[in-house]
Amino acid sequence: MWQTPDDVVLISDPRVTSIPVIESGEPLADVRGRLRVDKRLADAAGAYAHLRSGLLDRLVAAERRLPDGYHLLIVEGYRPITVQRRIFDGYRAELHTTFPEMSPDESYIAASRYVSPVEVAPHTAGAAVDLTLCAPDGTEHDMGTQVNDNPEESHGACYTAAPGIPAAAREHRDLLASVLEPAGLVNYPTEWWHWSYGDRYWAMSTRSPHAHYGPVEFAG
Repeated sequence: MWQTPDDVVLISDPRVTSIPVIESGEPLADVRGRLRVDKRLADAAGAYAHLRSGLLDRLVAAERRLPDGYHLLIVEGYRPITVQRRIFDGYRAELHTTFPEMSPDESYIAASRYVSPVEVAPHTAGAAVDLTLCAPDGTEHDMGTQVNDNPEESHGACYTAAPGIPAAAREHRDLLASVLEPAGLVNYPTEWWHWSYGDRYWAMSTRSPHAHYGPVEFAG
């Protein structure tokens, strides 16, 4: 079943999409040199390793709160609009194959559990980061699933509050939240690795009247 728990607000929900954006004009900043960055999703221009400067500062502050033996590992930050559209459309097509009974409206909503629709996507604003925890030698800590495992292949274990994951994974997810939430970030509850600041989902979660960051072009 593709349905999400009733208490999860998806990013495609009108409560999120209706929030206005008052663009701050804050620049994108390079994460490399300030935090550990994984290269699995690296692009030639290095866009993946950029975030709004305010978000990056908050992540650096969160890193300092981690206990010995733990570091933030950034997997992906900024994502170009063309890439976002390709990922969303591709996953939506997969859902239609897996669930042929889905209507177009249902596939749009279901896809938004895992990929944001382009018109509201925080990655295209440099406002979202996909990340995990690693040891000093770079070994990733057990988080219950891999970063970017979708709900179908993980059997729902990608949901932040998923029951039945190993105790160590639950502790690590809780640790991640314990340093990111005080830094002002919010989690997208269908993806334990996805955290954001200043986007529409953040505004909805924090009851801010508007978002600070809208789509932005990467200058390279």
